Amino acid sequence: MKFRTILPLSALAIFITAQAAVHHTEPGNANSLYDTTTRAQMLSNQFSFTEGPATDKKGNVFFTDQPNNKIWEYDTNGKLTLFMDSAGRSNGMYFDKKGNLISCADEHDELWSIAPDKKVTVLVKSFGGKLLNGPNDVWVDRNTGGIYFTDPYYQRDYWTRQTSDLDGMKVYYLPKGAKEAIIVNDQLKKPNGITGTPDGKYLYVADINGNKTYRFTRQADGSLTDQQVFVNQGSDGMTIDALGNIYLCGKGVTVYSPAGVKIAHIDIPEPWTANICFAGKNKDVLFMTASKAIYTLKMKVKGVE
Repeated sequence: MKFRTILPLSALAIFITAQAAVHHTEPGNANSLYDTTTRAQMLSNQFSFTEGPATDKKGNVFFTDQPNNKIWEYDTNGKLTLFMDSAGRSNGMYFDKKGNLISCADEHDELWSIAPDKKVTVLVKSFGGKLLNGPNDVWVDRNTGGIYFTDPYYQRDYWTRQTSDLDGMKVYYLPKGAKEAIIVNDQLKKPNGITGTPDGKYLYVADINGNKTYRFTRQADGSLTDQQVFVNQGSDGMTIDALGNIYLCGKGVTVYSPAGVKIAHIDIPEPWTANICFAGKNKDVLFMTASKAIYTLKMKVKGVE
């Protein structure tokens, strides 16, 4: 997640159609993903900076307004409600198999598990006795219950410290039931977005400062091998669809095939598109958090969250 200034709250604008033109680089492939004559729809722009969309089993999507320290819910009926206040400055989020919302809560540089009744369990609060940089994005392997998260350093105005306590920005893995995370990669400049394939075979991690997204092969113990450049483009948040296409965020959304071929770009008229997921009853609605707003786009493909 990347924001430079806290934008002022603006008036609620539910279901306003925005001028979010959809462009594509390969018409046939892009058209197989969505109707390329349609535009993304802005649902609301009442926030300061939106992030961390995560979809539950029913297709409801939860997302954060980090500067305002809140988690919101946008349900499958189109209703927008506040889910949680004082949300630990939650950033990236992902649901585990039991329906707990795993959250990168960087107010105190922790990884949380938020139960459906909103009870918070702190999963990770330090590494080697030192504060984490600020957990940023997270992906849960629902086959094993293991959790991967990225830990870049973005200075927050709600922190008292001014420098990192650690010797770099790394990717971590928390095995199911473990009390401390382990480092699985320390070679990226600034790891940010993260997602994995539903079979658990591959993990994708974006190096936002290195302007690359990498693919790793996952091992049974959660370690990562065979680091390969997937595409020469970084990303904030990211997601994957049922065909294995990867969706990268930043200046709009760029879609790449499993082979790393660019097949589509979705323009969003906001300074920054921070994160993305598939939502809705059929998991066929692309949900995007973009600066002070949230957007959706009806898809022909489904997500795997």
